[in-house]
Amino acid sequence: MTAASTAAARHPAMGSGRAWPVDLDRYDRHPTMTAQELTAIKTLGFDLRRSRWRSNALNAEEWSMTTRLMRPLDDTMQALRWMPDTRHHRRSANDAIALVLLHGAAHDTAFWGWSSEEWLSLIGTSAQDFLQSWPGWLDGSVRPYVAAYAYLLCGFTDFHLLGSFNRVALAWRVFGRDAVDTAISDVSKVLGGWGYRSEDQRLFAGLCQALLLNRSPRLEDLTTEAFDRLRAHPAMNRHHSSVLFAVQRAIAGLGHAGPPPLKHAPRGPAEIEGAPPAWTGWVERWYATSTLAPKVRGIFRSVLSKTGRWLAAGHPEITEPSHWTRELCAEWVAAVDRMTIGDYIQRSHSGLVKRAGEPLSPRTKAGYLTATRTFFRDLHEWEQIPRRFDPATALRTPRSIQALIGPNPRVIDDDVWAKLLWAGLNVEPEDFPISSYGLCYPMELVRAVTLTWLFSGLRSDEIARLRVGCVRWQHDDQPIAGDTDEVLARDAVCLLDIPTHKTGTAFTKPVDPLLGKAIEAWQAIRPEQPTMLDRKTGERVDFLFAYRARRVANTYINKTIIPSLCGKAGVPTRDVRGNITSHRARSTIATQLYNAKEPMTLFELQAWLGHRSPDTTQHYAKITPNTLAQAYQDAGYFERNVRTIEVLVDREAVESGAAAAGEPWQYYDLGHGFCNYTFFEQCPHRMACAKCDFYTPKDSSKALLLEAKDNLQRMLAAVPLTDDERAAVDDGQAALDQLLERLADVPTPSGATPQQIGIPAQATLLPIIAVNQKPT
Repeated sequence: MTAASTAAARHPAMGSGRAWPVDLDRYDRHPTMTAQELTAIKTLGFDLRRSRWRSNALNAEEWSMTTRLMRPLDDTMQALRWMPDTRHHRRSANDAIALVLLHGAAHDTAFWGWSSEEWLSLIGTSAQDFLQSWPGWLDGSVRPYVAAYAYLLCGFTDFHLLGSFNRVALAWRVFGRDAVDTAISDVSKVLGGWGYRSEDQRLFAGLCQALLLNRSPRLEDLTTEAFDRLRAHPAMNRHHSSVLFAVQRAIAGLGHAGPPPLKHAPRGPAEIEGAPPAWTGWVERWYATSTLAPKVRGIFRSVLSKTGRWLAAGHPEITEPSHWTRELCAEWVAAVDRMTIGDYIQRSHSGLVKRAGEPLSPRTKAGYLTATRTFFRDLHEWEQIPRRFDPATALRTPRSIQALIGPNPRVIDDDVWAKLLWAGLNVEPEDFPISSYGLCYPMELVRAVTLTWLFSGLRSDEIARLRVGCVRWQHDDQPIAGDTDEVLARDAVCLLDIPTHKTGTAFTKPVDPLLGKAIEAWQAIRPEQPTMLDRKTGERVDFLFAYRARRVANTYINKTIIPSLCGKAGVPTRDVRGNITSHRARSTIATQLYNAKEPMTLFELQAWLGHRSPDTTQHYAKITPNTLAQAYQDAGYFERNVRTIEVLVDREAVESGAAAAGEPWQYYDLGHGFCNYTFFEQCPHRMACAKCDFYTPKDSSKALLLEAKDNLQRMLAAVPLTDDERAAVDDGQAALDQLLERLADVPTPSGATPQQIGIPAQATLLPIIAVNQKPT
């Protein structure tokens, strides 16, 4: 292919049938200069700057020799749609023509055959050295015109190699100022309505570059296919990729193209390496067929690829799932139990290198076995392999691993959480990262996201997927509208509508009115946004936290909100339980609601969190040590099982030695009398005294004499109670009657039974024991 035909291939007409400003087919585009052309250009030299007056008789022959090269350059200058009508700019355009011709003569080639590198030597940042060889008449104003000639005549589009230059001015020159300004206005109007800055120069430059690369100023020509080509062009590098995304959103809003692909669209899984090809084929077949959630399928696929590498290392003869036996399953379970971090991995990264060799956590081990179990269960159910064992039994998680797994919510300490709450209620713009363009989002949106995280107890995905109008107010079980803030704060209940989530369908939960007011403040100024696809439900919805036609990312809380709040509150972003993340707020709020003065029950908390089962709720709600200590104290374990009774100690009998001789010296006060049995706490009748020989009625002369002594010492003795006795204390007369009936034939300390002494079968009074018990 000749250089001329190559250039022609690079010069398509403008979109929608619009003619290209310069008809390239009219010119002789041979890339080699003739000897006459070289001689003429070198003879004319600096006089080429006077190309407008080349009809002058002076050097007329040399001027005629340059016609083949001069004519397309002159026509291109005339075709420029916009050029300031000043002598300076007309001179710069002519200087650009002279520069192109002189540079070609210096290299014995016409500009038709120049590569991008040749044009860059004149236009790009490397042109300074060349310009210095032409002192006195070349300056920066020449450069844009050289770029226009390169673009219109030779299809030069390597704008990313030019450094900084005015792309808007180049588009003006090529397409005309009115057409370019109309395109900029239409796009700015759409994007400004979505929250973009209406005077964003990056947006103008990116749009003009897209128009130049698409060779048309018409927005209708920016079709979906055109945007696909633009994304593949090196000129739309990372500096303009975000602008191109915004421009395509605007063009899609105008109805000329489809929406742009997601910037971080999920890529397909990496190819499995190191496993038997047959095993890999079965894994990929299962991955393509399984109906598990995409994230779960990806995790299971990774585990199964690790299983394949384990097979390749220890059992190369086993290449397919149908070859597995119960013995091999048992060996795999044992291998998982002994596996460490880094074993059988496909690729390593810094996080794994630091922890390589550490044992896997019990949950990870259980997850590996769950993945393998699910894989074989599905293949059996789909009748793709013969059933040689029961996966539920052969690949069951061992009890030794299962026993180590239990609810362990990573609750944030109360003092740290209180500081984060204070910081969230008092956030200011300077608390968040600010670029040269200001905050990434309006402060009302940032405040609403912050309070939603602090008060709603939602997952980050649920927060990002809240819809416009998700807040409702109720008063006296009726919806209210138009009430004052004072009424809302005092009486209204704020209800938050939660969309379909990880474990269940949509539901509604009460939240703090502060959160409702913050969301309504954002909704009041929220720019109208296009509806977006909710990938979980397949609906097109109005997301609450959307700005500039994009939903706020799930990671915004972890990457921006939490570090900013921690910085304002003066707390670290990590504690003994790990990094402070968005999900830990859910556990913290659930635990505080479960341990409140008027706590939620487990089932109420289950409904508030949106769980299907209370078993899941137990992984979030944790009884705090303070609550447990108070509950233990309120239960009165010691007081329930041990009672105290007043004892009178006769110090005179002890000091005189009468007690050593067997005389009574301590008397247990039963209320209606005294018992001087030394081992009173061992007497089976202590709760229902049978009034044996050790009993002294209080109205007897002996009791009166005892109470009259002035050397008596009063003290309390602890008496442990049996179950029957505790029932008599707690349950009253009926339990006491049953106790008396069982003790009727039990001997007293004096030897006789209550029945022999003559105590009636039914007692009407409880013997009084001085009980040190809290009032109920």
